[in-house]
Amino acid sequence: MTSVQNDAGETRQRRLSKDDRRRQLLDTALQIVRDEGADRLTLGRLAARAGVSKPVAYDHFGTRAGLLIALYKRLDREQSDALRAVLTTGERTRAETAEHLAATYIHCSVDTGGEWHAVGAALAGSPEMDAVHRELLDGYVRLFAAVLAPHSPLAAADLERRCVGLVGAGEALSAAMLRGDCSEVDAATAFAALIEGGLHPPG
Repeated sequence: MTSVQNDAGETRQRRLSKDDRRRQLLDTALQIVRDEGADRLTLGRLAARAGVSKPVAYDHFGTRAGLLIALYKRLDREQSDALRAVLTTGERTRAETAEHLAATYIHCSVDTGGEWHAVGAALAGSPEMDAVHRELLDGYVRLFAAVLAPHSPLAAADLERRCVGLVGAGEALSAAMLRGDCSEVDAATAFAALIEGGLHPPG
C-alpha cells in the first residue's frame, strides 16, 4: 500500500499492482545491497525495509535465491539495455566499434556500482544461478557477435566462439576494476585491444 491524497486533501491507501509492488521490492532490495551488502539481503529484511508483511515478499520471490536472481536479472537487463542502445546507433570503423564496445561494457559495471557482481557472488554455487548465469552470458555473446560481425571476416560460428572468450575477459576486467586493481580507462583500453585482436583470422 502507498499513501496518496485525494482532492479534499485526505490521505488514503492505494494498493499497488503486482508489477508495481515487485518493482518497489526490487528497488528496496537494491538499496539494501548498496547500504549493507548482498549478504544482508533476506526476504525478512526486504519486507521490513519495504514496509510490507513477509508473506508479500515470499509471494513475489519464494526464496532468498529467487530474490537474488530477480535482482541480478534486473541489474543485468539495465546493463545490457544500455550497452545495446549505445552500440546500435551510428556507423563506426572496426577500431571505433571495439573501443565503444569495451568502454560501454566496462562503464556499465561502474553504473551498477558493483551491485551486479556482489549479487552474483552471493549466489555463487547455487544451481539456479548457474543456469541463469549461462543464459545471461549467452545473451552477451550474441550481442557481441551481432555488433562485431560487420567488422570480421570470421565465420559466424568462429566469431561466436571468440565472443565467448571476449565476454569472459570483459567480466574479468570489470571485476579487476571494481577491486581497484586498475582504472576504468585502463580496463576499457585493454578490453578494446582484446576485442580488436579477436576479430582477425588465425595466421
